[in-house]
Amino acid sequence: MKHNNSVSLFQKEQVQESIRQSFVKLDPRLMVKNPIMFTVEVCTAIMIPVTLYSVFNSQQGSFSYNAGVFVILLFTLLFANFAEAIAEARGKAQADSLRKTREETPARLLVNGKIKTVSSSQLKKDDEFVCEAGDVIPADGEIVEGLASIDESAITGESAPVIREAGGDKSSVTGGTKVLSDRICVRVTTQPGESFLDKMIALVEGASRQKTPNEIALTILLAVFTLVFIIVCITLKPFADYTCTAITIASFISLFVCLIPTTIGGLLSAIGIAGMDRALRANVITKSGKAVETAGDLDTLLLDKTGTITFGNRKATAFYPVESIDKNKFIEYCLLSSVSDDTPEGKSIVELARQNGLKIHRLHTEGSQMVKFTAETKSSGIKLKDGTEIKKGAYDTMRKLSEDAGNLFPEYIMSLVEKITSNGGTPLVVCVNKKVVGVIELQDVIKPGIQERFQRLRKMGVKTVMVTGDNPLTAKYIADKAGVDDFIAEAKPEDKMNYIRREQAEGKLVAMMGDGTNDAPALAQADIGVAMNSGTQAAKEAGNMVDLDNDPTKLIEIVEIGKQLLMTRGTLTTFSIANDVAKYFAIVPALFMVSIPELAALNIMGLHSPESAILSAVIFNAIIIPILIPLALRGVEYKPIGASALLRRNLFIYGLGGIIAPFVGIKLIDLLIGVFF
Repeated sequence: MKHNNSVSLFQKEQVQESIRQSFVKLDPRLMVKNPIMFTVEVCTAIMIPVTLYSVFNSQQGSFSYNAGVFVILLFTLLFANFAEAIAEARGKAQADSLRKTREETPARLLVNGKIKTVSSSQLKKDDEFVCEAGDVIPADGEIVEGLASIDESAITGESAPVIREAGGDKSSVTGGTKVLSDRICVRVTTQPGESFLDKMIALVEGASRQKTPNEIALTILLAVFTLVFIIVCITLKPFADYTCTAITIASFISLFVCLIPTTIGGLLSAIGIAGMDRALRANVITKSGKAVETAGDLDTLLLDKTGTITFGNRKATAFYPVESIDKNKFIEYCLLSSVSDDTPEGKSIVELARQNGLKIHRLHTEGSQMVKFTAETKSSGIKLKDGTEIKKGAYDTMRKLSEDAGNLFPEYIMSLVEKITSNGGTPLVVCVNKKVVGVIELQDVIKPGIQERFQRLRKMGVKTVMVTGDNPLTAKYIADKAGVDDFIAEAKPEDKMNYIRREQAEGKLVAMMGDGTNDAPALAQADIGVAMNSGTQAAKEAGNMVDLDNDPTKLIEIVEIGKQLLMTRGTLTTFSIANDVAKYFAIVPALFMVSIPELAALNIMGLHSPESAILSAVIFNAIIIPILIPLALRGVEYKPIGASALLRRNLFIYGLGGIIAPFVGIKLIDLLIGVFF
């Protein structure tokens, strides 16, 4: 389900379905949800008897004129409905692909210790089933026993398998994914019809989409504009009578429809749906449009250090032998102690030794005994066949080992340990026969480009906070190196919660990323909680977004999507209102210049006649909606600039453009139809 943003906005099948839905959505019970376009529908309905009346009596204008106004208003409604329908169609196409992954699959249900094959639809919450290599997982659940490699490409679109195992934060599995190896026992965590895929399908189809607070506020504002222009148009009637200007019902309706903000009214729903769609195309499932919109106003962002800012595993970066030991000899000791160390740190020591010119095939470890790392000893190493024992481990452990054997712990090593620790690193002390011979420096490696990402967030006005279990000294070093604004050291679940609450108490919007059950309270407390798809069910239920790619840095992309949604809505609102101003000055002078010749000076476009001016304006009012549909779906290009700069940019491009475009468009249309009126 990985989506490519370069995919065409208008695919043939989606366009055909959207055209059909454009007529279905003419149902007044559906249109009333959009007050502006419902008002246009009422006006269109009024034009039906007016047009029929004009067949027998030309008092309200000619039949061709009234029929033309009716047809144009109908197309205005259809274009607005098409904008919403094409946005919904893109989501429904994604829902169809998801349904294919939710096909009926057999489930090997555990009943009293025996396996019974049933349909996946028969599984209930807390049932347990078994999956082996090649099986499709029949339902959402958490692994209670075993470990397996899982192919999640049906959900994420990524072909690389992932490891899921019992007892940790990576225990959650999703129905429709495939087991590639080993055997697992899974407990069902959802009721029938409430699986992750079911929720995704409902979300992308828009079945559970609610208008966001910002969208509701804008709808109210536009409704007020509509009411104001109803009053404006009503007051024109006595003015027309006073000036002896004959204005037909069609002219009044056309003037009203052109003045109300039909452009943004027709595109408002499409903008909101497209925002959720863009998040989905970034492989992020949003539980509401509000979550995407909130991301656009985000103030504070909490990110885990491990796996987000750093690669997650400390790597060996330097070897420091004591003065009496040759450096190559010391590196050989380090390599010997790590040849069977399967930890990422051990492998990095071997790799660094290779870079220094030492190779394993030169070393003779036949008959040696490997000493595995344990939580009790905090050390690992090797015991060679000649009796030589080489160990590496934590500073305090190795110091005790050395001093208990009657050896002095070198002051040089103590100062080196302090230096490495102050630089955010981890020192591994190496001993040969319980005597200290040097130190290996391990460092968290900052992900490339992460500083630039945080800089981009800073330009957006978002404060970044690193969350880590490291001590304050190490945390400060990493925070400074990565370029975050603040950090929480030695973090516990309650520390994250308290930090979020403090920020929210100051009126700030906070985002949090997590994947474990212990992250659930903070995810629920945060204004935006992004749970990893690989995380626990508790985390996914607590958050209001789920990242299918399990990429914590996706928060940065989500913020940009949210800001793009708000910008798109703002810019099109600016364009629509500017449009209305321009159309007012296009129509009103043309209507009254016959009775009041002085108004001809305001007819700067030189429109042919009142009838052609009105028809030109309503035609332009209709066709501008489909012209702007691609912009509503793709969104305005976002650039991390300040609010004042953004306002100036909007006013210049879309405000000025919204004024100029109608003058040019209406004039061109008037030239084409002027020969008929």
